[in-house]
Amino acid sequence: MVTIPRPEPVSMSPVIPPTMTHSELSREKFVLQVEDFVLHYGKKQALFGVSLGIPEKKVTALIGPSGCGKSTLLRSINRLNDTIPGVRVTGAIRYQDKNVYDPSTDTIRLRKRIGMVFQKHNPFPMSIFENAVYALRIAGERNKSTLKEAAEKALRGAALWDETKDRLHGSALALSGGQQQRLCIARAIAPEPEILLMDEPCSALDPIATAKVEELILDLRAKYTVAIVTHNMQQAARVSDFTAFMYIGRLVEYGPTKTIFQTPKLTQTEEYICGRFG
Repeated sequence: MVTIPRPEPVSMSPVIPPTMTHSELSREKFVLQVEDFVLHYGKKQALFGVSLGIPEKKVTALIGPSGCGKSTLLRSINRLNDTIPGVRVTGAIRYQDKNVYDPSTDTIRLRKRIGMVFQKHNPFPMSIFENAVYALRIAGERNKSTLKEAAEKALRGAALWDETKDRLHGSALALSGGQQQRLCIARAIAPEPEILLMDEPCSALDPIATAKVEELILDLRAKYTVAIVTHNMQQAARVSDFTAFMYIGRLVEYGPTKTIFQTPKLTQTEEYICGRFG
């Protein structure tokens, strides 16, 4: 385990250096690439020329102080910010050799390929089974055997099958918080996406439930590419292969998690990791 010291906080210099991307990333195959991406909420600029690649079948953690743009960037990947009035973007987020912001992009299909798990567990007020197969239902799937097979596969993938197989038609709202979050993960992976986005998936969970979700994240990377936003430095150190540190809407440093936490190249990264600000 990485031990992270927490000295007295001090103010960080507002000077942000050019992004430092570590050379190890050049050896990775990127399943998605963010290119000079800029986002405005009305008159407020939230992201400033962010560029980074997300390595295939690895876990990438986005860290940084509240309001630094982590969740905004994550939600931009499958265009969940589209519903916010006044959002404007430039640059590109390329997936399967296409900018997801191209006018021809089918956002429903995009979100099947790039799933999302949110900060607060949000199962639908229906059965465990119907939650697990929800994406297939809205896509028009009606074959009972197909749905049954998909539900079991998704629940097994979310490490929830053994706990729910005898009550699949009971209410999802009767599950514990940790089980509900794993059900939301099952719902996200049922359409078999390539990428799974997680926005602080453990922030509303107790330590035991958090440990189960973290174990699940480590298992998921065998099949999925995972990008996770977290405020928990120890969590980022435990579950991720690569870590990207963001500050005031900019990517500051991006590299292997062990290096970022133990020997970062930039002073700003070290100050944040050591708790001197944020």
